Amino acid sequence: MANEPAQPEKFFLNRFGMTEGSLERVLGNALERKADYADLYFEYRNAEALALEESMVNHTSKSISQGVGVRVCADDRTGYAYTDEVTVDRLQIAAEAARAIADERGAALAPVRVGAPLPRHRLYELDSTPLDIPLEERARLLTQIDETARALDPRIRNVMASFAAEQRVIMIVTSDGRIAADVQPLCRLSVTVIAEEAGKGRQVGSFGGGGRVEWKYLFEQDRWRDYVHKAASQALINLDAVDAPAGEMVVVLGPGWPGILLHEAIGHGLEGDFNRKGVSAFANRIGQQVASPLCTVVDDGTLPNRRGSLNVDDEGTPTSRTTLIEKGILCGYLQDRLNARLMGMAPTGNGRRESFAHAPMPRMTNTFMLPGEATPDDIIRSVDRGLYAVSFGGGQVDITNGKFVFSASEAYLIEGGRITRPVKGATLIGNGPDVLTRVSMVGNDLALDSGIGTCGKDGQSVPVGVGLPTIRIDGITVGGTHA
Repeated sequence: MANEPAQPEKFFLNRFGMTEGSLERVLGNALERKADYADLYFEYRNAEALALEESMVNHTSKSISQGVGVRVCADDRTGYAYTDEVTVDRLQIAAEAARAIADERGAALAPVRVGAPLPRHRLYELDSTPLDIPLEERARLLTQIDETARALDPRIRNVMASFAAEQRVIMIVTSDGRIAADVQPLCRLSVTVIAEEAGKGRQVGSFGGGGRVEWKYLFEQDRWRDYVHKAASQALINLDAVDAPAGEMVVVLGPGWPGILLHEAIGHGLEGDFNRKGVSAFANRIGQQVASPLCTVVDDGTLPNRRGSLNVDDEGTPTSRTTLIEKGILCGYLQDRLNARLMGMAPTGNGRRESFAHAPMPRMTNTFMLPGEATPDDIIRSVDRGLYAVSFGGGQVDITNGKFVFSASEAYLIEGGRITRPVKGATLIGNGPDVLTRVSMVGNDLALDSGIGTCGKDGQSVPVGVGLPTIRIDGITVGGTHA
């Protein structure tokens, strides 16, 4: 692609006037108090965004940031310091600060020797990225989105659309001699539609997509138009929705984005740090039955062009496909280097961070349930009375006990084996580990989300993907407005 460093390792060394020798000296300084491990994380990020509201592109932004973080690990302690002034002197100061925080006097380590760059996946080799597209063309797309949405129905009163793109160049240099680098493009198109009708109030619908893709991706198969239609449809359907019933009932989750419930309800509980500390509901349960035998859940950071995919994670470990639950049995956790070492396990390529100003921690990439054998129609027909949830808005989960609350942004009643009336105000209340044991049917229609997911943890946000086939869950508490 245009402006992409052909060799990102040399990009940083040349940009900041550093040599392998100077990097080795900084790492040696970081390990002076005989810590277990140290690494340097270099980052250069170029980001642009624009937004439309009230039929006008009224906001644009452009930012360029760069910096380096220094991490020192001693036993289970981590010292972290960073600087946005990337010079050898500043790196030495950051290394001294990080080692002072970690401060563990142990066995002497071998001298640091920086080796050759490690191989990495090739998951998003692009000829160009949206950053190469003129701003006027990106603004024109937002205007088209506004016009297209408003033409669908006179009840559509406002349209909001935004497009964001970035290119992130990273390099990780470790005290055990590894060096890894990557160029990570990313974009996201978001569409929100507000519909209003006298006597029915106002409803909102949202949709969008993207990934580590080229600009033309949004135009293939009329994707951007599909986003508009789905956002508008959600808002218009909810104008006619009845109040959701309350109580325990059978819930059918649709394919794709409803996988966000899987992500929140059990995904975070399978991250290594929570399990090492014993605070997760899944701690010390490897080898145990934690879900229905119909459930196999994986985290896969190696899917080409997906929003949650990475060639290497933010510690330089190549990403992988990690089976977390297989036929209901807990198989493992998502690991970064620190927690894997302390737990006697292998890193899974799930060490992630928001930026150079943040230390890495175990995080999900693309998390989804594998398909089963039932058809979606068979699943719906099997339900006499229940709820069919197509899309979700916000949600919360307590890692320690797995309890979650999710708001459905598009849902329908199932009556007599048929999808009938749309409902509004439905929330799903349950316990993640318990809910998985109640899965009684798994569809053959696995779908991944369209590329909109962002996950928060300990104040850090990273892009992720989710996925799910249609599944039937026997007994979730639905919080609605009437019994």
